Amino acid sequence: MTEADRDALLCLLSLGGATGPRRSLLEAHASPAAAREAGSKAWRLVGLDEHQVRAFDATSPIPEDLARSRDWLARPEHHLIGWHDPDYPALLRRIASPPLALFVAGDPALLWHPGVAVVGSRMPSAGGRDHAHDFAHALAASGLAVISGLAAGVDAAAHAGALAAGGLTIAVLGTGADVPYPRGNAALHAEICSRGAVASEHPPGTQARREHFPSRNRILAGLALATLVIEAAERSGALITARLSGEAGRDVFAVPGSIHNPMVRGCHRLIRDGAGLVESAQEVIAALKPMAAELADALRARLAAPSSAAKGLIETPRSTAKFGDPDYHHLWEALGHDPTGMDRLVERTGLTTANVSSMLLVMELEGRVAVAHGRYSRKS
Repeated sequence: MTEADRDALLCLLSLGGATGPRRSLLEAHASPAAAREAGSKAWRLVGLDEHQVRAFDATSPIPEDLARSRDWLARPEHHLIGWHDPDYPALLRRIASPPLALFVAGDPALLWHPGVAVVGSRMPSAGGRDHAHDFAHALAASGLAVISGLAAGVDAAAHAGALAAGGLTIAVLGTGADVPYPRGNAALHAEICSRGAVASEHPPGTQARREHFPSRNRILAGLALATLVIEAAERSGALITARLSGEAGRDVFAVPGSIHNPMVRGCHRLIRDGAGLVESAQEVIAALKPMAAELADALRARLAAPSSAAKGLIETPRSTAKFGDPDYHHLWEALGHDPTGMDRLVERTGLTTANVSSMLLVMELEGRVAVAHGRYSRKS
């Protein structure tokens, strides 16, 4: 993303108001910079109000939060993915109100990875916490990403379970991507940034606000193939995520519990309303295979498609994952049956880290490659 595109997108984000007109503006032009250069007539045509039109003018002073976002994005492994970007997650585009952009700390390619949202109570029972950890561990070990909100309780246990399996996990925050909430999860936040991805629609520095968390849940549900509810009371944010998941056409699963435990009444209500009752992670994994294959096809199409934009977050390999392609064949030869780290694969192939990462993701989705603890090997 060029500096002009980055600044135009940051300015567009800072306007506030309904996202629909701003998405339309990005869709109508080749890039955020082109949208900004189009002028006030074009801005009004898509529905920007007078306050937004004045604020989007390139001669307006740079807002303080825009300067802070620039500084954050200048650091390694910090990214901004806008609605106009071909790297915007395919599943997230399908929800009713997709965010205009996402700030991502860590690996943005993971937002395309087939995953399950694991959600539940902030104050689970000991058994509920164990269930969250164990289900997430099994899901991550199977190759699915575990997506959650980094909250206390079930969320934290799910992230920890995925990391313990050497798998992938994504945290979607209601704060800025640089603001762990609660503060007690700061170490977990840092680990997810280094081994997975942390995403937020809010600019860096944004502090916790009550209204941000229900809206955060739509992103959590939108990135996932399905939502799994571990423990939830009858009035619970987890139930909001489950409802949004169902409205987006995704599967919803719930783990049942004792009729004497008030923290599972929300799960029982979901089951009565049609959610899948699951007793093991394998039931979830089996149910999601067809959708995971569909997402793999979307990713292969993305990697094969030329991009008219400047270099994006995922550099595009020259062809899809057919081993007739020399780069894929070269990478396959560099892989062995012993787990090998990314740095060594880059060294062996001479390809960029971004290319190797993207190609490995395609090969993993095809079932050719296994990953554990950040190391890759051929799958038997």
